[in-house]
Amino acid sequence: MDGRCGWAGLEKVYVDYHDTEWGVPEYDARTLWEKLILDGFQAGLSWITILKKRDNFRAAFEGFDPEVIAEWGEVDVQRLLGNPGIIRHRGKIEATIANARAYLEVNATEGFDQFLWKYVDGEPLQNCFATQADVPPSTPMSAQASKDLKARGFKFCGPTIVYAFMEATGLVNDHILTCHRHAECAAMAQSPKGR
Repeated sequence: MDGRCGWAGLEKVYVDYHDTEWGVPEYDARTLWEKLILDGFQAGLSWITILKKRDNFRAAFEGFDPEVIAEWGEVDVQRLLGNPGIIRHRGKIEATIANARAYLEVNATEGFDQFLWKYVDGEPLQNCFATQADVPPSTPMSAQASKDLKARGFKFCGPTIVYAFMEATGLVNDHILTCHRHAECAAMAQSPKGR
């Protein structure tokens, strides 16, 4: 079981992401929010495009500080539209501002981490797919989470985006069975977390 998921390709940045980050259970609310935003920016693009620009995104969006971003307006949208280091898409930039406001509300009332982890009853869902072709692009669970996020004011969070986010943040372990990370991520899910 020394292989890896085929989508990781050969580029070092992608292999490193697969081998150290993708599928690792994430319990920090702010980190979860950042990853949801980045998955929204990925819509219609390849993930490696976002991965290569992630540091630029972090700089442009003030370290993904939702309290700062929630106060932004048209001047900030224009500034970001002029930043060649990020994806310059007005709808996605405006969605990030709206999502910062939605995040602050959800986090204040129930905790953004708790809001998300309830879809898997607090424990990562361990899938056992033999091939990449077996992995679904979305599920009824991601459709429900998407619907609930939208009801709370989030944007750019359709069922496919939400499922990709759940895979990336370890709510769902979708490393294929022949990937060395499947068992490693499953073991992490069983480790006690200070939540």
